[in-house]
Amino acid sequence: MNSAELKKLRQTYPVLDQLPPDLLKRVEEEARLVRVSEGDELFREGNPCTAYPLLVEGTIRAAKSDPAGHEILLYRLSPGQSCVITVVALLGATPYPAQARAETDVALFTVPRALFEEMILKCVPFRRFVFQSLSERMTHLMALLDDVAFRRVDQRLASHLLGCEEPIAQTHQMLADSLGTTREVVSRILESFQEAGMLKLGRKRIEILDRGALERVHRDEKN
Repeated sequence: MNSAELKKLRQTYPVLDQLPPDLLKRVEEEARLVRVSEGDELFREGNPCTAYPLLVEGTIRAAKSDPAGHEILLYRLSPGQSCVITVVALLGATPYPAQARAETDVALFTVPRALFEEMILKCVPFRRFVFQSLSERMTHLMALLDDVAFRRVDQRLASHLLGCEEPIAQTHQMLADSLGTTREVVSRILESFQEAGMLKLGRKRIEILDRGALERVHRDEKN
């Protein structure tokens, strides 16, 4: 790792400045820069996990899929964040429990398992950073599980649309992947929303016309 790479890594993950000097030196010596193109797979469910990623550029999409290929988005990883799927696999010495793909071009540094374990054991701030991220992601995943188990797809879709920046530049397949359902189901619900005057559908574009009506669907209220 050269000085410019180390500087960028420390700027993105300031918690590294709190590592003992010997561990920071080992990060500098042992971490490897990896570049991944948009759409490429970073890891697959069931594969062995051997390193902890420190993301400095781009966005990673972590997802769970079924045998038919339907995916549900678990979370997106941005620079400076901790990948909890990797943490779970490393600490439990288990294979990856889900998969991840580069949503954009990505640059990250990989920290070998043994070094990651030492960083956890010997540096309280780094340990706190990793476990706080784990706690936050678990809270998010519990909310996602609640959504999937106890809310209808039309409610979840309405909630998702209300949380998007307008105009919404997402395809029906992208929405289906985010909700863990099929494109056909999403298309059918979107068309019903359009017929009810809530939305205007275009090519890779969705415009909300009646936010109040969409919020009533989200809250499962009768019109």
